Amino acid sequence: MALVNRLQYLSHSSHFKKPKKMPIVFNSFCSFARKPTSSSPFTEKYSIERYQRDSWVYTNQSDNNGSSCSLPTNSSSIREDDIALQLPELKKLLQVLKEKRETGDGGEIKQGPGNVFLVGTGPGDPELLTLKAVKTIQSADLLLYDRLVSNDVLDLVGPNARLLYVGKTAGYHSRTQEEIHDLLLSFAEAGATVVRLKGGDPLVFGRGGEEMDFLQQKGIHVKVIPGITAASGIGAELGIPLTHRGIANSVRFLTGHSRKGGTDPLYVAENAANPDSTLVIYMGLSTLPSIAQKLMQHGLASSTPSVAVERGTTPQQQVVFAELKDLADEIASAGLVSPTLIIIGKVVALSPFWLNSYEEQPMLVEAK
Repeated sequence: MALVNRLQYLSHSSHFKKPKKMPIVFNSFCSFARKPTSSSPFTEKYSIERYQRDSWVYTNQSDNNGSSCSLPTNSSSIREDDIALQLPELKKLLQVLKEKRETGDGGEIKQGPGNVFLVGTGPGDPELLTLKAVKTIQSADLLLYDRLVSNDVLDLVGPNARLLYVGKTAGYHSRTQEEIHDLLLSFAEAGATVVRLKGGDPLVFGRGGEEMDFLQQKGIHVKVIPGITAASGIGAELGIPLTHRGIANSVRFLTGHSRKGGTDPLYVAENAANPDSTLVIYMGLSTLPSIAQKLMQHGLASSTPSVAVERGTTPQQQVVFAELKDLADEIASAGLVSPTLIIIGKVVALSPFWLNSYEEQPMLVEAK
């Protein structure tokens, strides 16, 4: 089903109702006047950078006089209003791409769908991008990007490309996973080169496998361009080898995020208490106290060296070193926020920053 049909359906759906009043976040004139609320290197849900970057999709609202500067208090309403405002320009872009595909170069009819690239952008430092990732980013027609694609990486996007934020954060999903699937499919069917930008590596806790499977079942060619996953990038930044002969003979990546409120991270933790392995926990801020308790209950020493790294490899990087038994309290004291990566294991003590870690908490380690 073509995107126009999908978007017409969505625009009449109860989930995507027409907004009664345009809130501040969708009004470029009003939002540009607001000062940013943080110095995050990533795309926060109501950031000025996001709406400047995606301004093309709100073109039909540019005649608004900017008098409305109040945000709805309900996240669901904000999401519905946002998508409703985007629909006209998304339909228009789709039509342009379809016409371009039908005529092709020199008037020849162009057959077949476009390609989708799942591109990993690493943990934040744009210099960690692969050459293939940069080349692909600069040649895209449309880029759907997540929250943890850094602003510096997005600055590399080609001047003629269209950017669309589809990020998720706790309590606010700008698009559901199913809606992201539909966007990828619809624009690929129109012949576009579509890039799906993800922080880290697209196939490590990035749901890239789900998107790849969905598109391949629909006959769309998918190319995966790997990125440096946060564990590797941040480990290297702090001088922590994830494996080391005689100290850690394996490394295990865990998710601290419970799917639909489940207890799966705790179950996994029960089977991960191996003193000869390195544990790396993604998305584990809220569940770390319970995970740490489980690890210690199942045999991991309470004195195991550990580290939590917020916004790793970016200028805003903040690092907290502690023994496992103290890590959750030290994180709370330091006020770390998402995204924060946690590394647990004896290899953490090999970091040159470990010896001085107890003199000052939290410690800032400047990204190289």
